[in-house]
Order: sequence, then C-alpha cells, then structure tokens
Amino acid sequence: MKELVLAIIYFISNFFTFLAIDIERVDEVLYNQQINFERISAEEMTLTDSEKQKCREWFDDNILLANGVKELPFNFKYGTKTLNKNLDEWDIDVGEESETGKVYRGGKTSYITFKHKTNGIAATVEATIYEEKATCEWTVFIKNEGAGNSETISDFYAIDKTFETGNSKVYYSKGSRDTAYDFVLMNKNLNACAMTFDSIEGRSTDNYLPYFNISGESDGIVLGIGWSGFWKLALKEFAGNTTAKAGQENLKAYLLPGEEVRSPLVSLTFYENKNPLKGFNAFRSWISDCVYPENIPDTMTMMEVAGPLSTSTSGQIIDTMNTFKGSVFENVDYFWMDAGWYKYNEGWHDTVGTWVPDETRYPNGIKELSDYGKEKGCGLVLWYEPERVRTGSELYNSGKDKNGWIISFEDDDNCLYNLANEEALDYLCKLITASLKENGVTLYRQDFNFSPAEFWEKADKDFYDGRTGICENHYITNEYRYLDYLRDNVDGLIIDNCAAGGRRLDLEMARRSVPVWRSDYNCVPHYDIIEATQSMTYGLSFWLPLSGTLQYNDTEYNARSSIMPLTVETFGTIHSPYFSVYKAQREMMNEKYYPLESGTYLKNKILAMQYSDNNAENGFALVYKRIDVKETEYTLKLNGLKTDVQYEVYDIDSPETVYTLTGEELMHDGIELKLPEGEKAFIIMFSAK
Repeated sequence: MKELVLAIIYFISNFFTFLAIDIERVDEVLYNQQINFERISAEEMTLTDSEKQKCREWFDDNILLANGVKELPFNFKYGTKTLNKNLDEWDIDVGEESETGKVYRGGKTSYITFKHKTNGIAATVEATIYEEKATCEWTVFIKNEGAGNSETISDFYAIDKTFETGNSKVYYSKGSRDTAYDFVLMNKNLNACAMTFDSIEGRSTDNYLPYFNISGESDGIVLGIGWSGFWKLALKEFAGNTTAKAGQENLKAYLLPGEEVRSPLVSLTFYENKNPLKGFNAFRSWISDCVYPENIPDTMTMMEVAGPLSTSTSGQIIDTMNTFKGSVFENVDYFWMDAGWYKYNEGWHDTVGTWVPDETRYPNGIKELSDYGKEKGCGLVLWYEPERVRTGSELYNSGKDKNGWIISFEDDDNCLYNLANEEALDYLCKLITASLKENGVTLYRQDFNFSPAEFWEKADKDFYDGRTGICENHYITNEYRYLDYLRDNVDGLIIDNCAAGGRRLDLEMARRSVPVWRSDYNCVPHYDIIEATQSMTYGLSFWLPLSGTLQYNDTEYNARSSIMPLTVETFGTIHSPYFSVYKAQREMMNEKYYPLESGTYLKNKILAMQYSDNNAENGFALVYKRIDVKETEYTLKLNGLKTDVQYEVYDIDSPETVYTLTGEELMHDGIELKLPEGEKAFIIMFSAK
C-alpha cells in the first residue's frame, strides 16, 4: 500500500512539472527569518579532489557524453517532439576540449553539435568546465539551417535534470525591488510539488536573484542562471532526487532560415558538505576568479561631481575640486557623472536618447572634466540609458522611420530601442562607442529604468509574426553583443550594471559588469536606510563578492555600515573624518564570506558578518549593534578558521588590546563584546600568527 501511495505521488509530481508552491505568498513571513549556519573550519572549506572529480565526471557523462548518449541535461520541443525522447533522429558530434582559459578564464570549453537528420534544425552546446572550481556551465543554441521556416521551438529548457541529493533544502535570495529587504536570504525545504522562481517585468533580478544553493543531506549544488530577461526555474525533490528545470519563461516560435535562438546560461558548482557555506564560497570563488572581467579591481571609489539634479557648469565643478586636498584624489578612482549631463526640459529623464553634452553647462564638452580627472589620477564614470528612448530624442528621431528599430505605444513617451534588430544594434554600438571615446569615459554606467515586457510582447506581434518570446530572445542575446562590443572597442572599459538599481544581476551580466549601485532604495533617506544597507551587503555577499552604493560618512556607525568594495562618495562625504578610512577592510571582501548573525534589516536585531582571505590567515568581522537591541553583551564566534592555528584578534577601536586564541576557540567559544547603549558598529580584526 505504501508503495502504491508513493507511486501515485511520484506520478502526480511529474505530470504537473510546474505545479508550483506560490512562494511569493510565503516570502513575506520569510523576510525576517533568522537563518544562521553551523561553524565550518578552513580545512573543511577547501575544495577537495573528490569534489573536483565529481564535477568532472558529471560533465563528462552528461555534457561530453563520455559513456554514450543517455539523457541530456537540457531539452526542447521541435514541433510535437522533444529532443531527449528522439535522440536517434539527431547526428551528434562532440568537439575537442580547448586549452584552459582559451575561451573563458580558468575553463576548458567544448562545443557539442546536434544536427537533425531531416528537418534542418541544428543545436550547438557551448560548455565549459572549471575543474579547479568544481564548476561547469553551458548554453544551448538552436539554429534553423534549412531552406524554409522550421517547426515551432518550445519548452526550451537550459537545464532539465535530476540529481541525487537526499532530502534537500534550497537557499535563495530576493532581488532588488527598492525595499529594505532587497537581497534577503531565505530557504525552504524542497518536496514533490515544484517551487517556482522567476523574474518579473523583464529584468532578471527584480524578483529573485537567479542563484540557488541546493543543500542535500551530504552534498549540494549551487545553480546559477545567466539571462537578463524573463527566466523561470522549477525545483522539486522526491525520494531523495532533486529536479531542476529552467529556461526562458516564454518562447514558442518557429525559426526563419538562418535564424538562431539561445537558452539562458546555466552553471553548476558541486560541493560535498552538509554545510551550505561551502557551496556559497565555492560559487563566490568561481565568480571572482573566472566570471568577473579581468580588469575589475577589488575596490573602486567614485566621487559624484554631477548628479541628476545638478545645474553646475564644468567650470564650477572644477573650481570646487581645485579647493580639495591632494589626498582626496589619491583616495578616489573615478569622477561620477550621473543622469542629466545632456540637455533636458523638466527632468533628467525627458530627453533620454540624446547622448550629447549640454553645451550651456559643458561648453568644452565632458572631455574637459575627464581630462581634469586624468591629471588627478582619476577616471570618469558617465551615465547612459541606451535602451530607453524618449519621443523627440536624437536616437528616437534616428530610428522612428526605420522598420523595427523603435518599439512604441501611442500614448507613452517612453519607447524601447529594439536591440533585437541587427541594424539598430549596429547603429547603437557605433554611436555609444563614439560617445564614450569623445567624452573620455573609462567606466560606462548603464541604467535601465523601465520594464521592457509589454514592448517585447508588442514587437512579437508587430515585427515577428506573433512568435512568442522571439523579440526577447534576440534582444537579450544582442544586449550581450552590445556590451562586448563596447569593451572590445574602448580600451580598459569597465561597465557599471545599474538597471534601476540591481535589477540585472545575473551571470551573463556578471561576466561583463559589476553593480556599483545595487539598489534604488538608497536613492531616498529612508528611516531604516542604514540597517537596509547593512542587510543588503550581508545578503548579496552570499553570491556576488562585488557590489556598492552610497557611502554614509556622517557618523562612525553609518560609515562602518556602508563598508563595501564599491562605493560612491559625494562632495560632502569626502570631507568627513571617515573618508577612505576603511579601505583595508574593503579590500578583504572579495574572497571568503561568512554570515555570523542574521539580523536582516530589523533595528532590534544584531547583524554580523565576516570576510577573510582564501588562506584563512587574515580577515575581519563586522558586528552591528542596532539602536533597539536590548542585549548588553554579544558573543562573537568567527568562522572558517584553521582549527589549530593561533590568531591575534583585536577591536579596531582598541588595537593595543590583542587576544591570542586558536581558530577552534574563536569558532566555538568566541570572544565577548560589551554592547553600549545606542548604535555601535564593531570592526574585529584577526590574523594568523
């Protein structure tokens, strides 16, 4: 009887693959969930040969088909048939593996091709294994090589695979919605009913971050998704087997002759430990060493010289900066010019699409400021929003009479520049590249402040014969081509990925950019902005080592609350006694991360986190005692240390008092902190003797 019940449950869970628990309903109660983790030693944190081998074997068996074609970890439907159920209809060729780093830093890449024997459809898998990181990734491309329109492509899943995990739990994070709980970590036990996660409004991280740590009974997998539009993931676990199924949320389209579509990028990081912290840190290490562009430094400091409401002329800006001490420029990497450097009417947004400096404020162009910065050893950040074009702007006028260049609605002054159109893409690439060079830009700040969803849907009907999702697929693919073009044609260019504050923080964007401004919640001085800033650093650090926002230097507590690798200063904050004080701590935030106390953004909870180098020899802990915390003492227990090594530990406010304890003692007994009344931010430094 028991077996019959299990069989029925199994049938139902597979029949309704996307039968979903609406986790959005339960998220509200999880925002303040106190998720804490067990201690784990530095020895346990080290990736083992076994973990690397497990990744290698999985990649060989499932991607390179070393033991023959069984079932592929991706799938799609062509007409009424599915790839995995009709593999005998395809000719398959597994290409040679490249040298390490030839295609992607630290990885070996292979190309596996699938050619249908009769209908002209071909699929290519670009797959890379990062053996030292126990990580692999792949993207699937489908092309119509026939003379006529292809059969309809649908149910296109970048991953559709089951893993042996035992009973499993998934750790996941909210995206950016301009709230205090942006990037808050949550977890749920998986079961036979699929839990679904997705993006909304057409930007990849405005609902959830596309990163998932699936923690099993003895080992786990961190799954990452790279797709900057609509993605959807379903996770379920039955009888110790966890199934992951993800792809572009809506794609159902035939392909024209020569036309190609692609799947999201999917990555898997393997780890063998029941403590999910090992998975988080293995994933972070891969991001730092293999995903981020090589020219991204560990820290960047920007000084805002012109914001969206600025009316200052270039002469006035330079006159102000001429009053600064030389030490200011020594501690600033870039001048920051935000929206509004072009001519506008009522507000910075109403002429977006005209990428020409306002000659009344900048008579000698932006180049005058970038040249001044260069003399001071500083680069220039300049804001653009290339995908939005306002009616009447120069980019709008250039494309309005060209078929398929501009997607617009009659009653809306916001229009979408159609990157899916190849000619429009080429024009924009050359236009913005010329602008960046003319203005002397070294850090290109790309924003995207409105939803493309209804525009893509309209374009599918107006320009693409009603083929669902085809505009989005080409648009997102060309988004990456656009950014790659800028990087290839502007020497040393770094890209700041804003998108209305952290709404495109997926893997493909991480390969090209970093989020200097991670949430628009910091645009307004909310009553809980400091606690929210602490919480966002805590939450985003699980996945992405580099992020930033405004530096709050008005008090010691606020300055320590906004310690992060990437930071934006203002003309006011650079005169604070806390300006540039914590650069040593910022430089340590790119390697190992350990959450110590999950207080989210609540004023009556302590929040604590730790960063250390990969060798577990140096690091620091941040402990935030918030205004409504009633406790008078706090036991700080560090994590990820070498058990038998002695460490010297001290409070940065009392460097003369040094404690010497073993890693074992620091992790299990900890040190006592006396908590004063009111707010206090502790910085506890440690180093191995």
